[in-house]
Amino acid sequence: QLVQAVLEVLAHERPRQQLVRWLAPEVYADLGRHVAAAPARGGRAPGVARRTVSSVHVSEPADGVVEASAVALGGPRARAVAVRLEGWDGRWRCTRLAVL
Repeated sequence: QLVQAVLEVLAHERPRQQLVRWLAPEVYADLGRHVAAAPARGGRAPGVARRTVSSVHVSEPADGVVEASAVALGGPRARAVAVRLEGWDGRWRCTRLAVL
């Protein structure tokens, strides 16, 4: 769900503020810079599929740490997404995010 939400933020389909509690402050700020660098296009072009997460692979390298990679399909090419989640205050928080 987090990866799908990030893709929607990058596509200007969801406000970034909805992710504030899921992202570490530096990840949230970095996402904001990426959104600002890619101006909104006024919605998807007709016939262009919405990006969706097609597969997710998860590992637990340490107690309280989860690293996951996902493939997002839709648009002109597939994209890879990597996230690192750490247990924080009784919930998971994304401390690293890469969208390639």
